[in-house]
Amino acid sequence: MALSLPAIMRTTAARLSALYFLLFALCAVLLVFYMTSLSARMLTGQTQQTINDEVLGLARAYQRGGLPVLVRVVEQRSRQPGANLYLIADANGQILTGNVQSLEPGVLETDGWTTEPFSYRRFGEGELERQRNSAADQSDTQPGQNEVQAEGEKGHNAIALVLRLPNQMIMLVGRDLGEPERFRAVIRRALMLALGMMGLGGLLIWFFVGRAALKRIDSVSEASRRIMGGDLTGRLPVTGAGDEFDRLSENLNTMLARIATLNEGLKQVSDNIAHDLKTPLTRLRNRAEATLSGKHKTTDYRQALEGTIAESDQLIKTFNAILMISRLEAGYSSESTSKVDLAAAVHDVVELYEPVAEEAGVALETSMDGDFSVNGNRELIGQALSNIVDNAIKYSTDATEKPAVRVALQRVGYDIRLSVADNGHGIPDDADRARATERFVRLEKSRSQPGSGLGLSLAKAIMTFHNGRLELLPAKPGLSVIMSFPVREDH
Repeated sequence: MALSLPAIMRTTAARLSALYFLLFALCAVLLVFYMTSLSARMLTGQTQQTINDEVLGLARAYQRGGLPVLVRVVEQRSRQPGANLYLIADANGQILTGNVQSLEPGVLETDGWTTEPFSYRRFGEGELERQRNSAADQSDTQPGQNEVQAEGEKGHNAIALVLRLPNQMIMLVGRDLGEPERFRAVIRRALMLALGMMGLGGLLIWFFVGRAALKRIDSVSEASRRIMGGDLTGRLPVTGAGDEFDRLSENLNTMLARIATLNEGLKQVSDNIAHDLKTPLTRLRNRAEATLSGKHKTTDYRQALEGTIAESDQLIKTFNAILMISRLEAGYSSESTSKVDLAAAVHDVVELYEPVAEEAGVALETSMDGDFSVNGNRELIGQALSNIVDNAIKYSTDATEKPAVRVALQRVGYDIRLSVADNGHGIPDDADRARATERFVRLEKSRSQPGSGLGLSLAKAIMTFHNGRLELLPAKPGLSVIMSFPVREDH
């Protein structure tokens, strides 16, 4: 996939990000308007409060000395730097005193606060305007300065309180809005600049982060295509960042490793069935062919059929073991799990094999250091232990001293260990001990013993199903097979 803007916009994450960005922009614009209007209301309120204070001072002056004192106070305050607007006019609206030269028509006709800001000119601004216009006509060498000067030539805006005096004269007290307007403009510009920078930063972060995310998705897609093409050794990339992509890749890699293991096991089963089961099937055919050839007695046919049935039963057991191993290694079993008393399971298996051991001349001993229980399936655990005890009895008969098999149950650290040790020749080579748990593997010394080579494989699959381990260790002399179960949480 090309990492272009159209490609990015086709992704769900990019569309959601764009939606969130538009929502942020809308909220930002509303915030700008709200803040500017709020600042305007606050400044207008402060202006009105200032005008009310001025009116109260003028009212006290009027009460002290009437109109002459009021006019004198107005003239005095009008000449102060940064003074408010002061105006006294007659009943016809003719301006008598103050610092206002002209007003927007209709202002003096109102009573109380002006409903809207109005324009006005102070004394002397008209003459100054004519001088500046004349200077601008003669020279245009400083256009920037002329533009700044022209800003004040269009008049001013103000709000005012218009009052009617008892003699029908009119008094106006107002305040210029130039400073509040400039303050509001500064706030608006600052907010717009800040939000614009935030928006631009958000766009850049969204683009580059989305681009990086798409690169990782592309790498995952490429690895997935290789895996779907048959390369089960491939794995999804993990950057080590520990984010959700890495966690997903690690889980999928674990799943792929599990699938690869199952496929390898399936291949091994197919190969083993093709090689190891060919001999008993050929033996069955040869036996049947030999029986049918020539003339035989009824007893001969009966013996041949009995041998065929016995051989078939062994084949059925082999296939059942293969199916059980496959089910257990796949992590699926219809067998129920519950609390299993290992001591009772050991007692049952030892009791079952005592006659077999006695007939073979093998001493079967037990040692249990306490009663332990695990969460599992009693039948499967008994099957695994039976296979191991059966192997131990068979391969201890060639011991140099009196053959013996010892079954021990004890707790070691966080594990419950069930071990079966014999004093036979054992398996001295580490590589052979590792191979002994594979399907249909029978070491050279064990070829003379009956069996299919699936006993330890089934035991290993059963221990894996119970989240345990099967270990083969040298017993010096002999071999020790250890079944390690994790300790129950409530144990």
